Amino acid sequence: MTDEKQIEEKIVDRLKERGWQVTCAESCTGGMIASTLVNVAGVSDVFMESYVTYANASKHKLIGVSTEALNTFGAVSRQVAEQMAKGAAKEASAQAAVAVTGIAGPDGGTEEKPVGLVYIGCYVDGKIYVTENHFKGSRMEIRRKTTQAALTLLYECLI
Repeated sequence: MTDEKQIEEKIVDRLKERGWQVTCAESCTGGMIASTLVNVAGVSDVFMESYVTYANASKHKLIGVSTEALNTFGAVSRQVAEQMAKGAAKEASAQAAVAVTGIAGPDGGTEEKPVGLVYIGCYVDGKIYVTENHFKGSRMEIRRKTTQAALTLLYECLI
């Protein structure tokens, strides 16, 4: 057994140190990131709300993703991940947000946007970072890998 903390514990510790709030905007993970964060005792000091915006209409209605971005670039895009992170932070009055949008499969992929393509957006104190990821595996494996990558990006953005 190791004393090393899980990434979600490190995230909560870092947020507490700064007195910041965090939120999530999730599509393909369907709440897994928020669920992982709430595994940490004391998370209620830094986490008030989260958004599962699976449908485009929800992305627009709940976190302000522009219809133009959704129509021009598609839900699975760098632009939408960026707007999801920024919009979630704004709606939740949080200093940090992580957002994911992608194709978990096994259906839904195209040559341009294959199964496993996931964009992760991270908003921290006014700065936005977006990564493009290509995960392999079953639907559940892609969702788990996305969750881990999103938490890793959030932690890296916080340090």
